[in-house]
Amino acid sequence: MGLMVHQLRAQHPQTTPNYFTNPIIAGMNPDPSVCRVKDDYYLVTSTFYWFPGVPIYHSKDLINWELIGYALSEKSQLNLDKGTGIYAATIRYNDGKFYVITTNRRNGENFFVSATDPKGKWSDPIWVDQRGIDPSLYFENGKVYCQSTISDGIIQTEIDINTGKLLTEPKLIWRGSGIRSQEGPHLYKYKGLYYLLVSEGGTEYGHLVSMTRSVSPWGPFELCPNNPILTQRNRNTQSALIQGAGHADMVDAVDGSWWMVFLAFRQVASHHHLGRETYLTPLSWTSAGWPLVPLDGTAQLENYTKTLPLHPFTERPAKDDFNSEKLDLHWNFMRNPLPNSWSLTDRKGFLRINGKKGSLDSIYQAQFIGQRQQYFDCVATTQLEFNPQKENEEAGLSVYHRYEGHYDLFIRKNGSNRELVLRYTLGRIHHTEKVVTLAKGTVQLKVETNKTSFSFYYAQGGEFKLMGLADAKFISSETLLTFTGVFLGMYATGNDHDSESPADFDWFELKDIPSK
Repeated sequence: MGLMVHQLRAQHPQTTPNYFTNPIIAGMNPDPSVCRVKDDYYLVTSTFYWFPGVPIYHSKDLINWELIGYALSEKSQLNLDKGTGIYAATIRYNDGKFYVITTNRRNGENFFVSATDPKGKWSDPIWVDQRGIDPSLYFENGKVYCQSTISDGIIQTEIDINTGKLLTEPKLIWRGSGIRSQEGPHLYKYKGLYYLLVSEGGTEYGHLVSMTRSVSPWGPFELCPNNPILTQRNRNTQSALIQGAGHADMVDAVDGSWWMVFLAFRQVASHHHLGRETYLTPLSWTSAGWPLVPLDGTAQLENYTKTLPLHPFTERPAKDDFNSEKLDLHWNFMRNPLPNSWSLTDRKGFLRINGKKGSLDSIYQAQFIGQRQQYFDCVATTQLEFNPQKENEEAGLSVYHRYEGHYDLFIRKNGSNRELVLRYTLGRIHHTEKVVTLAKGTVQLKVETNKTSFSFYYAQGGEFKLMGLADAKFISSETLLTFTGVFLGMYATGNDHDSESPADFDWFELKDIPSK
C-alpha cells in the first residue's frame, strides 16, 4: 500500500491487523479526548461555532471510530448566537455516568453535561465557576478535581459534581515548562503517582505535549526528562505531511496497553485547509515511570504496531437522499439553525432550506448545512430545485471555511433570467468568476477537490460543464487564521431579507476519489 492511498482513505474502515493509518478521525476534529468503559472507547472533539456541538465517537479498537451522537444538540445546551463557540472538551466516565466538560467562548464560562447513555440525550449544562479554557475532570475516591488553563498556567479546584460548585479555591498547580501557551491539561494516576499532561507551544506548527508528575494531585510537579514527549517541531519530521501535533489525551486499553490521541494537521505547501484532525499513537512506559511515544516522539502517517482486535464500522452511504425524517448525524449547521429555516417534511424526499436574512458573509448566522471535508481528493454533488422570485435570493453549493473565506456556486435571479454564479469570497473581496444563464428545471452542482484546488461544475440534463477553479490556500487556516476547517454543503439566503423562495435539495453525495 502506498502513502497516497492512506492519506486519502484514512477515514474508511481499517482492517489490517498490527497496522493503522492516521488520521483516525479525518476532517475538522481537533482537541480529542478519550475514555474507556470496559472494552468500549468514547472520544470527543471540539466544534467551535458548528452545531450540534461536541461529537461523540465510539470504537472497540481505538482505530475505527463511528459517530454516535452529540453532547450538545439543543440550543438550551449550546447557544452560539455570539462568540467563537466550543473550545476543547474532555470526556470522562465515573460511577455509571459519562461527563463532558468544555468551554463556550460565547460567555467564557465552563460547564459540563452528563448522560448514562452516550448515544442518548445529554443533560442541560451545569456551570462551573472556574476561570480558563480547556477544562478537564479527574475522579478519585469520591472527589472530583477540575483543571483548566489560564494565562499563568494550569489551575485546579475540587468541585461538587452534582452542582458544579467549587469546594476549594483555584490553585495554580503548574506554570509550564518555559514554553508559551499551555493548554489541554489532563490528570491521571499511574502506579501511585499523579501525571499531569499539558500541551504547549500554541496550536500551530510549534505544538507539543509535555508530561509532569507528582505524589499529590496538587503538586508540586516534576518535568519528564524526555519532554516534549510528542511534537513535530525540531525533529526530522519538520517537512513531513503531518504537522502541529499536540493537545493530547491518554487511555489504557483493555489489554493493558497505553495509547495517546492527539490533534495534528496535514499540510500542503505550508498551508492546511481540512482542519486539525484526530491522530493516534501507541505509548510505552520507561523503567523510570515516564510515558514514551515511539520514533522520537513524533506523529506518523503509517503505524506498524500491535493493535487491539479490529472492529471496523459499517460505512454509511456516500449519498443522502433525504428520505428520513431526521438529518444524518454527519450534517452540521453554522451556528444554531433559525426556526423554520430547514425541513425534511415540507417536501418529502427533499431537504428544504428557507433562506433568511443572514448570508454566508454573516459572522453570526448563515443558513448553511454541511459536512466536514475529510479527503484532499473528493467530489461533492447535489441536485437543486430553486426558482428565486427576487434578486436578493440565492441558493447553492458552498465550500465554506468561515464567513471571510468561502467559494459558492449558486442560483440567483437577474431580471427575467435565472443565473448560475461562481463567486469567491476572501475577506471583503467578493469576486465573481463566471455567470451563465440557466434553462428551466433542476440543476446539478458539483465541486471536485484535490490538495491545492477546487473545481466547480454544473449540469442540466447533460454532461457537467466547468464553471471555474479556486485555489485551496486562500481558504486555509493560515490565510484565515482559524481553528476550524473546510465544510462542503448547501445553503440558501435572502441576503438581509427573508427569502420567499424555498431551495429544495433532492440529494447530496460526498465521496472520496480513490488514488490512481
